[in-house]
Amino acid sequence: MLFCALGGSGEIGMNVNLYGAHGKWLMVDLGMTFAGNEYPGSELVFADLAFIEERREDLVGIVLTHAHEDHIGAVPYFAADLDVPLYATPFTAKLVAAKLAEAGIERDVELNVIDHFDQFELGPFGIRYVPLAHSIAEGHALLIDTPYGRVFHTGDWKLDDEPIIGTPATPAQLTAIGDEGVLALVCDSTNVFNPAPSGSEGEVARAMKEEVARHKGKRVLVTTFASNVARLHTLGEVAKSTNRRLCVSGRSLDRIIQAAEGCGYLGKLPDIIDPETAMSLPRGQVLIVATGGQGEPRAALARIAEGNHPIKLDAGDVVLFSSRQIPGNEIAIGRIQNQLAGDGITVVTDRQADIHVSGHPGRPELEAIYSWLRPQILMPVHGEMRHMREQAKVGKESGIPTQVVQKNGDLVRLAPGRPGKFAEVPNGRLVLDGDIIAPADGEAVAMRRRLAWHGVLMVAVSGRAKHHEYAVQVAGLGLPLVEDYDAFVAEAQNDVIEALGKLRGPDKRNESAMAEAARLAARRAAGRWCGKKPQVKVMMMVEGLDR
Repeated sequence: MLFCALGGSGEIGMNVNLYGAHGKWLMVDLGMTFAGNEYPGSELVFADLAFIEERREDLVGIVLTHAHEDHIGAVPYFAADLDVPLYATPFTAKLVAAKLAEAGIERDVELNVIDHFDQFELGPFGIRYVPLAHSIAEGHALLIDTPYGRVFHTGDWKLDDEPIIGTPATPAQLTAIGDEGVLALVCDSTNVFNPAPSGSEGEVARAMKEEVARHKGKRVLVTTFASNVARLHTLGEVAKSTNRRLCVSGRSLDRIIQAAEGCGYLGKLPDIIDPETAMSLPRGQVLIVATGGQGEPRAALARIAEGNHPIKLDAGDVVLFSSRQIPGNEIAIGRIQNQLAGDGITVVTDRQADIHVSGHPGRPELEAIYSWLRPQILMPVHGEMRHMREQAKVGKESGIPTQVVQKNGDLVRLAPGRPGKFAEVPNGRLVLDGDIIAPADGEAVAMRRRLAWHGVLMVAVSGRAKHHEYAVQVAGLGLPLVEDYDAFVAEAQNDVIEALGKLRGPDKRNESAMAEAARLAARRAAGRWCGKKPQVKVMMMVEGLDR
């Protein structure tokens, strides 16, 4: 019995997990993450699937635990090429189907909808969904039966006595699974440093109602994760109880609401009004729900803060951030909160009111599931290395016999024999660069980093090789030269001409030699003038050169 993470181990997001038995492979989740400044010009980041692509004939299927982007976001980009069936519960399947249709590949990918409690088999793997609470409808663990023992793969989860949406497995049901024997618990590590339980959606509902009720006569905007169906249900109830009309802004919110209603959730959601109607109402009679709580520049909240949206907020209005800051988004979120505060708008986060709870387990929840399942092996996933190491420590202190800490690309044996890493497989990252999926460490991305740091110089050389007389033009972009720019250009052009004049022998007529001499001369000139080492592009327009 083998395990290999291609994404999601040693990082938060981009989850791709593989289980191997009897020469066959099962993939659990196929997620992505969003590109940041590390990958300029790219939008999305994917795990490199080369290892399993070479073994696609032995891949029996892809099972999706839930519908967050870091678990399903890569499906429309890779599912057709992998050419294996997908399996998901109804809500997740609706969102995946919409992605496949948008990509125009819905007929090329087999998507199987699994009722929550149906068991199914894929090669040597027997699979059953186990409902667990999370910050999205239909969060599930997977109970995977193999010839070597049973694996409990948690996916993303938490404990919630008042989940609002869905019915998670009870402690008694999880204890019964433990009684039958669990070889390995493969477990979410995200929130391991929280010494307290993550809290319940019921607590959020009560706090949200109280907070909105405090702001009579003011417009209230709530930004939250679009996928949190329970939170959307709560906001609908809050709108009704505070006599406000509900306005929703953001395409992802529209998609989630449509999918949730199609699965029987949000049946009591009040009628939703459009932004124009919302703006026509007295300020205290509207509750707005908008995307963009992570500082996304194109989301509704950013455009509202900039004044480029039909929804307008005035001084004294209130924005409630009903979401946590995802690591890496602090600067973007702070920028929007500062814009709002600068306009006199009141900003409330979960530090001022109990308007958000995590969807991941704190330490007490981890200790509880250990006691119910009693696995022989604990393998932390879904976390940075510090999270996974800490969870292994908590598991050891809780009496789990074996802990295996791995990272992306580690090939781990779970059974038979002693569990642990025994090999590494190729792994890495890909980026969506325009319409092309390319290596994250490829030349295009690396070049953009260099351009962003040092700028660029364009050098054009024209003339006739026969006479060895050349005209040179130099143009710079992104160099910290303003008043000195013209003087720099004149000196750089003279340096290039001088460098060409120093060439001897065959190099005087060789295009490659001349281009390299021009490149170095221009770059050295830039170094003298501004201390930068720009990328230099030389265009040779000289007649009669040897190529």
